Formats: sequence, C-alpha cells, structure tokens
Amino acid sequence: MQRNAGFCVACAALVVVLILTAGCSDGSDPGSGSQVTQRVSRSESHARMLTDLAIIARNTATDNPYHGSKVVKELKQRVDGLPKGAVGRDTFELNFAAGEAHVQHGDLKNGIAYLNRAYELAPGARLSSEETNFLRFRIGVAYLRLGETENCCARNTPDSCILPIRNDAVHTRVEGSTKAIKYFEQVIRATSDADSPPEALKIYYASRWLLNLAYMTLGDYPDKVPPEFLIPTRMFRSEVNDFPRFVNIALKLDLNTFNLAGGAIVDDFDNDGYLDIVTSTWDSNGQLRLFANGADGTFSDRTEKAGLLGLFGGLNILQTDYDNDGNLDILVLRGAWLDRAGRHPNSLIRNNGDGTFTDVTFAAGLGDVHYPTQTGAWADYDNDGDLDLFVGNEHSQKLTAPCQLFCNNGDGTFSDVAARAGVENFGYTKGCTWGDFNADGFPDLYVSNYTSPNRLYKNNGNGTFTDVAPALGVDRPIRSFPTWFWDYDNDGVLDLFVSSYTGSVDQLAAHYLEQSTNYEQPRLYRGDGNGGFENVARQQGLEYPMLPMGSNFGDLDNDGYLDFYLGTGDPDYASLMPNLMFVNRRGKGFTNVTMAGGFGHLQKGHGVAFADLDNDGDADVFQQMGGAYLGDKYGDALFENPGFGNHWIGIKLVGVTSNRAAIGARIHVEIEEDGSSRSIYRHVNSGGSFGANPLRQTIGLGGAERVRKLSIFWPRTGRTQTFHDIVADQVIRIVEDEKKFTKIGLRKLLLGGKP
Repeated sequence: MQRNAGFCVACAALVVVLILTAGCSDGSDPGSGSQVTQRVSRSESHARMLTDLAIIARNTATDNPYHGSKVVKELKQRVDGLPKGAVGRDTFELNFAAGEAHVQHGDLKNGIAYLNRAYELAPGARLSSEETNFLRFRIGVAYLRLGETENCCARNTPDSCILPIRNDAVHTRVEGSTKAIKYFEQVIRATSDADSPPEALKIYYASRWLLNLAYMTLGDYPDKVPPEFLIPTRMFRSEVNDFPRFVNIALKLDLNTFNLAGGAIVDDFDNDGYLDIVTSTWDSNGQLRLFANGADGTFSDRTEKAGLLGLFGGLNILQTDYDNDGNLDILVLRGAWLDRAGRHPNSLIRNNGDGTFTDVTFAAGLGDVHYPTQTGAWADYDNDGDLDLFVGNEHSQKLTAPCQLFCNNGDGTFSDVAARAGVENFGYTKGCTWGDFNADGFPDLYVSNYTSPNRLYKNNGNGTFTDVAPALGVDRPIRSFPTWFWDYDNDGVLDLFVSSYTGSVDQLAAHYLEQSTNYEQPRLYRGDGNGGFENVARQQGLEYPMLPMGSNFGDLDNDGYLDFYLGTGDPDYASLMPNLMFVNRRGKGFTNVTMAGGFGHLQKGHGVAFADLDNDGDADVFQQMGGAYLGDKYGDALFENPGFGNHWIGIKLVGVTSNRAAIGARIHVEIEEDGSSRSIYRHVNSGGSFGANPLRQTIGLGGAERVRKLSIFWPRTGRTQTFHDIVADQVIRIVEDEKKFTKIGLRKLLLGGKP
C-alpha cells in the first residue's frame, strides 16, 4: 500500500498491479487481430465468431484484469510462501492485495480473512494514520458486500437493495453489515473535519454514507445510528412524495438474470407485436439471452432455440434492421475498459425471420479489426435508405483505437469510411448519438469522450463531417459517459444531454449531508432553433452528483414530456449509490422522484429500456444490473408502471424509400388539452447511448383523448405524411407514403400471467 494512498476507486486494484507487474503479459488477445480478413459466408461467419469467443472465454483467467483468476492464485501462493511469523510492510501488502483480489473475485470469506490478517500486521508495517483508515474502510466495504451477497443476492425480493431499505430488504443474516458498521465507525471517529487532508475526507464521507446504509440493512436506521453520524431522514425522500411507486417484478417473471454489467434491448424480434427482451453481460463466459414475450403476461428463454448459444460477452447491445428485411437484428459491443486486452470482436447478429439468428460479423465486413468498445449508434448518415453504423472505440496511450464509421453498401456488407469522413475521433469514447441538430435533413453525430473534449460532428451532406463542438460550446464535460439527443421541452428543436461521470460515493454523501463538494456537472444543452445550444442544467435542476453508466429516457407519466433514468456507480464495491429517476415538469425543470418511485436501486445499473411491456400504454422500465468484478453480480430489474391515468398513442413506422426501421424519422403530434393546443415531438431511435428502447414509439398525450394532427417527416425524401383526428389509446402502423394507417391489435397483459 502506498503511503498517503487515501481513498480512490483504483487504489485496491493498484496494489495488486504493482506487486505483479513483473509477471504481467502485454494483454494482447489471441482471438483478435488487425489484418483485413477474407469475406466468408454467413454460416462460416457464425462458426468463426463462436470459435473466437470461446478462445476469449478460455483465456479470461490470464488476460482479463477484472475477471481473471491468475492474479488471485499467484497472490495466494505468495502469501502461503511467506516465512512463518513474517511481519513488515511487504508481508502486510501481500495480505492486503490478496484480500482485495479474493473479494473482487467473489471469494468473500477468504478475502476478508486476508484483510483481517493485514489489519493484524498493520502495526508492524508502520502505516500512516491515513493508510490505517484506508485499510479499515476496505475491510468495512468487504463486510458490507458480504451482507449484500448473503441477503440481497441469495434471498432476493422486490424490495432488495431499493433505497430507502425497508420491508423484505432488511437483512436476516447480519454478520456482514454488523461488522461493516464497526469499521466504518472507526474511520469516522479517527477523522477530523478540520485537520484531515482531502483524501482522508473522501473516506470519511464515504464511510458516513455506507454506515447509514448498513444500519438500514439491519432495520436500525435512524434510531440506532449515532446522532453525530446520522444522515437526516429527509435526505431519503423524493422532492415530491405523492409520486406512485413502481414495483420490481423481474423475479416474478424470471427476468432477474443474475449477472455482471451488460446491455438491454426491449423490442419486437418476432414481429408478433409483443415486446421481447434481449440482455448481455460483460462476462466473457456470459451468454447473450433472448426472452420472448408469450403474449400472455409471461416470458420464456428462447436463447437456445434462437441459435444464440455461444455468443458470449458484450457490455452494450443495440437493435436495428441493417438489411431492410423487416426483421430486427442485434449488435453486440465488446471489450470495453480492457485496453489491449479488450480487442474482442463485436457481433452483428442477423435475424433470419424464422425465430433464429446468425452472426454475420465477418461476412458483413465488421470484423476486420477489433477495438475495445461499448458504444455504437445506427443512422442513415448519407440518406441512401440503408442504415450505417458508428462505433465509438476506446483510444488510449496503450492502444491506438480510432472510431469506426461503417457505411452500408446495400448488399449486406459495410465499409469503414471513418478516416475519409473525418470522425476517427481518437478519444476514449463512452457514448455516441445521432441527431439532426440543425434540421438540414442529415443526421449529425455527438461523441462523448471520457477525459478529453467531446465532439459534435456536423454532417456536411457530402460524406464528410466537421467537429463544431468547440465553436458551439458543447465539448464538455471532460469526464463524460452516456449521452443522447432528445426534445425535452417539446419546442421542435433537438436538445442534447451529456452526463458527467463524476460524483463518487463520497461526493454523494457530502451532497446528502448538504456540504459543498466539487464534481464536474452534467450538461443539458438546449437547442436554440438556430443551430446553437445553451447549457440549462442548473435552471432545469440537474446539478446533481450522478456518476451514470447505463441510462435512457421515456415518458413515465404519459404527459408528453420525456423523463430519464440513470444507472449509477463504478467498479468499486464501495460505490453503493441509488440509481436516479428524474421526471420532466413539462419542460420547466426536472424533479428527482427516485425514492418515492422505488427506483433507488443501490446495485450497479447498466442497460436501461423504457417500454410498454404489458400494452397498457405506459412505460415500464427494464434495467440490466451487475458490476464489473465477478463478486459483484446482481439480478436484473423490471419496474412496472402503476399508471397515471393519461392517454397515449403508439406509433410503429415502416420505411419504404427510407430505412425500414424508420430510424431518424421525426414525429410531430398536435393535441387539444384543457382548452389549449400543444405539440409533442419524437425522433425515432432507441433512446440513450447505453440501453435500447423499442423503435416503436409510445407517446403520452396527457388528458387529450384524440390526436388532432399527426405528422411524420422522412428525412431521405423530405416528404411529410399527415393524418388527422386519431383516437387515443391505440397502437397504429404507418407505412411511408401510404395515405392510411392500420391499427395493431394488441391485448393488454397482466405481467406474470393470469392470477
């Protein structure tokens, strides 16, 4: 342990890395390469992908810094090889590193034993007071994770890990939280607000937060929390408390897949009108999963029947119809956060239209070179009627990784034109989104880079792009992650949300304690209608420590204004912070309804999808859960919308001259409500940059029982379809250029099946 190490996300892992540096490989992946491959058939492509992914899975133990067992085994051997009675700093550091490695790998009992041995050795290691507090903190975190594993994971209930913790979420096995409290109290009592350096204060605030959570898990908050350590109960209430509670029903539907971080898509993959669910996981040994909607309130696992077995890994997934055949295909993005060890192939998985899928990556020309990534976005950037693909790769000092722009050749293959188009970026890309911000008919591209300025690539309409982010003042925050274009205030002009991947657990605690804390703010850039933007995050109530990963937006209350949900956290087990739901106050600001709505899940939140899974017209929220380390798995969540009594319209668009999925089409709904008229705008896509909503749009109408006028603008042709006087509360299908729409007859479902 370094002197004055203090608290940071990577500190624990750093000790392991420093000790084993001499024995580390270069991190290269034998299943990856940079040479252009010869085109193969679809069946050969699928077989090759299965082989490559099997090799990656097999080599995980040595190549993957998060999931590999090699480090754990080597540290155990080194500790076991120490002379009997050995003391001193080296002995201490080996035990500490072994403890952290075992805990991260999921071997909590042995990990805690090593950490406790390190604590016994601490006096002989001559630790500074800050180092001693750091050690106490890490032991407390390990015990708290033990409590989560033995209770929330092993005895999962709808209330588990939902803040504020109550009812069935209270732990019945109490060792973990009880011992965690002991160490967190020691940290707090050993820290002086006035005299402590910043790193020590970080541990102090994090310990205050986790101490209160631990008391909650025992059912002892607030009564038994020492008054001087208490976080006030008012801080665990929403800004509005009459917001209805959404119940997590994933367990009831067998949708609570227990896994690491990953992606989620909700959409109709078999064209029966009912929405299915696809999930992925970052685990190199973890299976892509397809859950088919039975049209009776139940879901069934169709993974094997769909031919998806062996398609492992993927931190994010997206749907599209790349070949315009009317069947939604799947894109899997792999290798994120792993630098050179993350040169895993992405997957383009073709929907065959018969319930099966084929991985066509190599046949389609998407597998010539592999870079680590977790973000991509589809759009018809050249307006030729075929969907193109931008993949945002993670360029770093260790690996040159340009972003890729795959132009659809119209014959089932793609060509990477990023260099010619000027969008290689060369940043650590964590999010990307398409949107026509200047309304010239060509989609523009926003790229969110972690630790470097972001890009807004203006589409020049000739196959090239120009970065206008600095000129328009939209290149911040520097540490950004998810991002999306949307029209949050329904003025017909695209706005832009860019998250800040700052706001760690200590900063969150300081915020809850109403103390000043320094973190980079997110940005909400409001489009001004003239091609410019203004940051209105403060005015809209979004200056808040967020640390978001997976995220998305949708209309929870069907008032016609878009709300959004952020999955929060980072790999550290200490990062137990509530996922955040913000409800839009008709374009006048956002209200945090996390606690009242039951959305404050403490586990790591990833792929998010807003979708009407039961066909009652309101958006339910599916969230893929789980952390980065093998010991941080968790079950996925599905928050069922209790309903708000507002009206709605569902719209499925089908392109003919334009791309069949209608990605990029613009919807304008005009309604009469309470004696006045207003407009609602949607741009067809899958939502945010980490999680995928259905391409079929569900649009809230508030109190309006009819749509007075519905307009669909198709950018490729520049033509607008118009319909009048449409009855609310139905799903309709609109085909490009056809004069009439058709109703899609869908049954309302009781999720979980008949009682």
